[in-house]
Amino acid sequence: MAEIVLEGVTKRFADGTLAVDHIGLDIKDHEFVILVGPSGCGKSTTLNMIAGLENITEGELRIDGQRMNEKAPRDRDIAMVFQSYALYPHMTVRENIAFPLKLAKVDKAEANRKVEEAAELLDLSPYLDRKPANLSGGQRQRVAMGRAIVRNPKAFLMDEPLSNLDAKLRVQMRTTIARLQKNLGTTTVYVTHDQTEAMTLGDRIVLMRAGVVQQVASPQEMYDHPRNLFVAGFIGSPSMNFLLARVEPDGLHTVIGTIPPGPRLRRAMAGQKVPKQVIVGIRPESFEDAALVHGQDHGGTFAGTVDILESMGSEKLAYFTLEAGAVESEHLAGTAAFEGGGVAQLIARLDPRTTAQEGRPLKLWYDTEAIHLFDPRSGTNLTEA
Repeated sequence: MAEIVLEGVTKRFADGTLAVDHIGLDIKDHEFVILVGPSGCGKSTTLNMIAGLENITEGELRIDGQRMNEKAPRDRDIAMVFQSYALYPHMTVRENIAFPLKLAKVDKAEANRKVEEAAELLDLSPYLDRKPANLSGGQRQRVAMGRAIVRNPKAFLMDEPLSNLDAKLRVQMRTTIARLQKNLGTTTVYVTHDQTEAMTLGDRIVLMRAGVVQQVASPQEMYDHPRNLFVAGFIGSPSMNFLLARVEPDGLHTVIGTIPPGPRLRRAMAGQKVPKQVIVGIRPESFEDAALVHGQDHGGTFAGTVDILESMGSEKLAYFTLEAGAVESEHLAGTAAFEGGGVAQLIARLDPRTTAQEGRPLKLWYDTEAIHLFDPRSGTNLTEA
């Protein structure tokens, strides 16, 4: 087990491309840390530098207190699980899992014991004599993980290990990986572009954009207290709703009406210089069918026509098209909120008891205490400043 420390780690490729810009990160022993972000943000490059597959241009990497910049991958005592299973097709599951032990010339009896333990941990015992071609995608990925486990490394590095699996298998493998990491207690760094994986798996999330760390926090903290517009737009599904607003003495003037500032917004606006134009962020679950809300002291209402209604069983998602244009900000590039095709849309997550119908008007209540304010220029979350 090991602590992994990155101090000012930078990666610049030969053509001058800056892939990772002075990342500072302290991954504690036994911790499960997720590197997440859009394609090209530098998360896999960061993982590869930890593994020794990419050279570090600047800064220092330490594993278990030892500088690793110049050490070869085989000398770092880490195990890596890739997106591709990389199994030997002519070998059985047992032989694939045991392969690193064979290379290390581990005693045959000891190697067999470790393989049996790993197979039991991963529910692979019935398949030890099968070839990879006779396994499902999820089983193959578990074999790849078993091959990493038997080495008993200081740390696991996982690079999008679930991206080749279908939706159902991804859910199953998420729980398998979470249980496995909890049982083994091995320091784990996991790369994904899927924010759902990040939210459900990690002790902490490292959200990156264009080679720069945007925020490091627990999943819930990052969801509740996003540092900036990019974090708010990237974390959460469906994405946070964003509205342009003009700050006036009576509240925030938006396309859904004047939002009365509650105590939280008043404190935020009183404690700093707020620009005249701001971006308001409201998560879908902060809305509710007004007919189902009773006795709420803080909140506002908005009436609109439901364009699309998606029934999920435990909830309903209502989509509304707004009159004004969509919020267009370069700070949202790479998030789901930026991919709406320029359509000004509002999404509300409603109680399944709602009587909302497509093509019919609906009055919504929204929680003003759950609203975030963002500076359009810097993208900074003014309510978290």
